[in-house]
Amino acid sequence: MVANSTVANTQPKRFSIGIIGGGIGGVAFAVALSRDSQLDVQLFEAAPQFSEIGAGVSFGPNAVKAIQLLGLEDAYQRIADSSPAPFEDVWFEWRRGSDDAYLTASLAPGVGQSSVHRADFLAAIVANLPEGIAHFGKRCVKVNQDTDSATAFFDDGTHFTGDVIIGFDGIKSAVRHHVLPPEQYGEIIPFWSGTYAYRGMILTRNLEVALKAKGSERRLALVPQMYLGKDRHILTFPVKQSQLVNVVAFMTDRSTPHPQLPEGEEWVKVVTQAEMLDVFEGWSPACQAILECISEPTRWALHELPELARYHRDRVLIVGDAAHALVPHQGAGAGQALEDAYVLASLLTDESCHRHSVPNVLAAFEQVRRARTCKVQRTSHEAGDVYEYAGVGIGDDEAKLIENLETRFDWLWNHDPHNDVVAARRRLASHSLA
Repeated sequence: MVANSTVANTQPKRFSIGIIGGGIGGVAFAVALSRDSQLDVQLFEAAPQFSEIGAGVSFGPNAVKAIQLLGLEDAYQRIADSSPAPFEDVWFEWRRGSDDAYLTASLAPGVGQSSVHRADFLAAIVANLPEGIAHFGKRCVKVNQDTDSATAFFDDGTHFTGDVIIGFDGIKSAVRHHVLPPEQYGEIIPFWSGTYAYRGMILTRNLEVALKAKGSERRLALVPQMYLGKDRHILTFPVKQSQLVNVVAFMTDRSTPHPQLPEGEEWVKVVTQAEMLDVFEGWSPACQAILECISEPTRWALHELPELARYHRDRVLIVGDAAHALVPHQGAGAGQALEDAYVLASLLTDESCHRHSVPNVLAAFEQVRRARTCKVQRTSHEAGDVYEYAGVGIGDDEAKLIENLETRFDWLWNHDPHNDVVAARRRLASHSLA
């Protein structure tokens, strides 16, 4: 056995890849790459173990497609939630926040509100990761490269040198600093969207009791809901096999075009229930029932990135939130990271990809992905405006609102990431012929 494993481990590798960041996207990417025995794959995570902050995460049909293409569907389906019949295709039902009146529903046929608890999903993916690939306590602080290699430096004094470095290291990415040097592109820092999100998880049975006490129907606990109002909206959807309901209540400061977070304020903090209830004073009975079930809400200052000029520099690439962090109003952030993971893994595991062609492969990835991810950033911000009666040309006109909500996600959801792979390969083929 030892002899065999020694032979296996000494097979010549086509090239080596260092992945910075062990969130959902980074781990899914590492799993996909690890299936190719000709690649040396190493993943570096700043935390002492794999962990996810936040609670529920929802996936649109495009994200579920990426999960399937990544070969992670079984792991996903074991933990994914769905709405009870006859609401299984409902992504969200849209309601007036002032009185719970039903407006319309956005439907995602065959998928619906496909949601998971973030930590559960990460654990399900990690189970597919081979031993020896993940390294913990490795916070990247700097990246350098030369013609033949790229090096990531960590805050514990160690470093990794490989043929390619992929930054899956989130909105506060250190790899981004290398790809877009400040002296050339200016200082690129996440900016506050103007929106706070109050978050909490509720036992489903507790919410059912609270809704009943307010005279509201049980369905509001079991089917994903979005309650709309001026500069405010509340969403709910089930997770943990419908044992819990994930709640996010949003409020946005639109008093100035570029709102600023108070100096020194933490992005995430525990606040009182009274503060949250005060923000939604006068809202509907169901909304009051929901918020009254959250005794210790956390308040998140939602940050995003501007649309970046580029994602890659020679042998180094940023992806996921490191490249295109966005607000969560279309449930699209994790989905874009998974699309990135699938497309990039498909290109790097292609037998035609080798250490000398890596820069061209990363360039082709950027060319086919950047326009889409920038549009997802832009439309996610716009979606928050629509939900809060501030959509351009829509406002609080419910007829226009309903029309928009029934169709606005089609372009996002009806996207097959394999088409990005095909387009990138076409670009690479024409480049090699040039």
